[in-house]
Amino acid sequence: MNNMYKAADDRYQGEVRHAGDSGLMLPPISLGLWRNFGSDAPLKERKKVLLHAFDKGIFHFDVADHYGDGTKDGFGSSEKLIGEVLNSDLKPYRDELVISTKVGYEIHDGPFGTGTSRKSVLQGIDGSLERLNLDYVDVYYAHRYDYKTPVYETVRALDDVVKAGKALYVGVSNFEVPQMKEAVKLFKELGTPFVLDQMSMNLLNNHVEKSGLDDVLRDGGVGAIAYGPLCEGLLSDRYLNGITDSFKIHPTNKQLLANGPDALVKKLNDLNAIAKNRHQTLSQMALVWLLRDPVVASVIIGTTNVDHLDQNLQALSNQTFSDDEVSAIEKLIK
Repeated sequence: MNNMYKAADDRYQGEVRHAGDSGLMLPPISLGLWRNFGSDAPLKERKKVLLHAFDKGIFHFDVADHYGDGTKDGFGSSEKLIGEVLNSDLKPYRDELVISTKVGYEIHDGPFGTGTSRKSVLQGIDGSLERLNLDYVDVYYAHRYDYKTPVYETVRALDDVVKAGKALYVGVSNFEVPQMKEAVKLFKELGTPFVLDQMSMNLLNNHVEKSGLDDVLRDGGVGAIAYGPLCEGLLSDRYLNGITDSFKIHPTNKQLLANGPDALVKKLNDLNAIAKNRHQTLSQMALVWLLRDPVVASVIIGTTNVDHLDQNLQALSNQTFSDDEVSAIEKLIK
């Protein structure tokens, strides 16, 4: 029977972190449904991963209206998949969960099927809530900066989503310093609970820090949340013997291959040696490296494997870095 799931009693053993200066709390590691949670994914298998994650203290699930199986027909299907679980096993636990979704990448045909115009944002939230089987989401993001729409229009629309009771907090994703400064100022004027900026962040890519975005967020009382913290699996033991031609790097990380794959593989092995000395895998070290920054509220991992999930969570048992480790790592990633 469906109602048989009962969450583990000890699921809240771990720490929580605040999103900026807000009262919104997140687990240090969150689960994202970007890949492999679409219409072509086996619901039963994915449900097992979602429930296991919740049992282990992951109460934040991150999705977007655009996520699916990579095809036009699949848009929205990741929301539908978690929506089924939210409507069954996780239903009694809704008040404990943080569910976030996003608008901005393609969801349907025509000019309002993409971008963050007022029309796209306001109809986007309604579509998402329907697929998720929810009355509200906890965090609603503008998934990208839309250069065809004024920041003010997007900010105002997100504020109206909160005023309509359809989201408790808002965030943005993939905004750079100039747009972020403008957004922070406008959200403050409106009094919108703007709490998160979701960015590509990993051990090899410190763009958020280098660009000054980290400072803008800290000064604005906004948290950063990292997507792709393992850099498409580069920061695992998978590529220590070489990077295959079929490896697809995310556009935000393509500069890592500037000196060719062999130079990157050497760097990965040097980092792996430091991780080994810490009794961690490269992945585990990569996750807690990001959590050193107090601005970072959570890192979002993607997995369909329960053992892999547990291994990632084990990273949290060793989060301190010695000065020697920090300088060795910083030398390697410069």
